[in-house]
This record gives sequence, C-alpha cells and structure tokens, in this order.
Amino acid sequence: MDSIGDFFKQVRETKGLTLEEVASKTRIRTDFVKALEEGNFAKLPDQVFARGFVRSYARSLGLDEEDAIHRFIQSAGAFYEKQDERERLKVRQAEEERKRRANRKAVAIAIGLAILTLVILLSREQSSLLVRRTSQSEPSAMAGKRAAPPESGRDVAKSDVPARPEVEAQPGAVKGKPSELPTPPPLARADASSSRAAAPAPSPPPVQPHATVAAPVPPPPATEGPLSALTLQGQANTDEPLVLDLEATELSWVVIQIDGGSPQEALLRPGEKAKWKGQDQFTLTLGNAGGVKAELNGKPQKPFGPSGKVARDILLKR
Repeated sequence: MDSIGDFFKQVRETKGLTLEEVASKTRIRTDFVKALEEGNFAKLPDQVFARGFVRSYARSLGLDEEDAIHRFIQSAGAFYEKQDERERLKVRQAEEERKRRANRKAVAIAIGLAILTLVILLSREQSSLLVRRTSQSEPSAMAGKRAAPPESGRDVAKSDVPARPEVEAQPGAVKGKPSELPTPPPLARADASSSRAAAPAPSPPPVQPHATVAAPVPPPPATEGPLSALTLQGQANTDEPLVLDLEATELSWVVIQIDGGSPQEALLRPGEKAKWKGQDQFTLTLGNAGGVKAELNGKPQKPFGPSGKVARDILLKR
C-alpha cells in the first residue's frame, strides 16, 4: 500500500490540481500540505490536527476519509509512537528534576532550622551565665561593706567629754567658803553621752538580688467577634458553572479537556461557534491559535497566539 503522501499526490496530479489550489480549497497552509505529501510528519502539528488535515484533504479530492485515515496511521504510526515516547521521557525528566529541587530545598530548610536552634541555645546559655555572675557579685559587695570596722567607742567618748578646767592653787582659795570654790563639771552626763556614742550603729539589711520578671504573654487573637464573619462573606461562589464560548475566525482544530475528563476534538470552520460547560477548568489545544476567539463566562480572553501557530495545554479556570 502506498504511503498517505504518495497516495494524495497521485490523486491530486491526476485531477490536475496544484498545492496552492488544494491549500485554498481545504484552508490548510501550503507548507502543511507539502509536508503531508512528502511524509515529513515532523513539520505537521500534533497527531490530532494531522488527522484533521488528512480528512480535509481526502474530502477535497473526493476520497474516502476512513481509508485515508487508515493509510495515515500505517504511514505515520511509527513516527508518532516515537514522538509520544519522547514526550513521556521529557515529562519523566521534568518530574525527576522537580523532585531533586524539592529535596534540595528541604535539606536547606533543615540546615537553616538547625543553625537557628543552635544560635538560640547559645544565646540562652550566655544569658544564664551573665545572670549567675551578677547574682554572685552583689552579695560579695554587701559583705565587704559590712566588714568595715566602726569607730571605737572609747575614742568617741574621749572626743565628746569636755576638758576639765585646771584649778590653780591660790593661797586664799583654801580659806575661802566652800561655795566659792569652782565646781567640777558633772561626770554623769559625760558618761551617758560616752555610752551612747560607744553603741555601734545598726547594720543595713542585706540587699536581695533582683528577680527576673517575665514579660506578660499577650492573649491569643480572638477568633470570634463582629469581624470574624468577614472571611466568610469574602469567599467566592463556586457553585456557578464555568462556560467557555469559542468562535472560529479561521479553520482550526480544537481539543478540549473539561475538569480533567477525557479529551474531545472538533474542527471549527470560520464563523462556527462552540460552547462547553464545566465546573473548575478547561484545558485547550489549538491547531490555529490565532483563528479562535474565546469567552469565559462572558468575559473575552486574550489571543492565544499568532495565526497558524499550534498552542498546547492552555489552562482556563476561575
């Protein structure tokens, strides 16, 4: 059996059509038509869009579409199997790289936590040593103050006792009356004052070391109150369905996956519209990124790419 490219080329030349005429009739780019006839499947889009090109080409030549698809599978099956294997290998490598990065990040976080814990323990140990040294130095200073000897009571008594006046012996003093003789100062008062001065001063009370007062712990934030209902009112309403509207301005193949379900494919011609409903998200693959306009819940979306460009894994969600 001839390959799909040779089969299309023979039929096209038999009908006297050029590549440009086939491209204009099927609205497929000329380089895609040429790559399909030459069997250069690497220049074609994904297998889903290549199948659509084969159907359009067979329809334009008046051929059986299922027979053309069968020839295409036999011609390009090995190529697309290898391509799928390469894609799976790329996905596996990306997953392994992501795991390695996650492991490195976890190790870095563990090392950082260990260093932080060590710093905290060292700071606490230094603080406890400083408090212990301060508490030991304060009692020793107070003991030194108590050991200072007070002045002796004998010296104080001597300094407080007034000096007795000396009585000169005069010839006429003895003969005089006893009342005229000088009276000595009272000794009782001097003795009392000397006894009071000899009494030691009371020692001051010992100074206790300062106790460390713990800072008050603030109460945990209140989880109930007039402001607690704000978070419930700010939540988005997820019960509303998600609606996607597509309108084709050029011929384009569309593969859509709704909420992780099985893929669906469609061929949209210029002016045709399609609508899908979902709950959380849509995943699109477009054979002609610039040939499709999209609206999500009535909100227009930005262009997905230039005309003729294949756009894969477009994620549309809330």
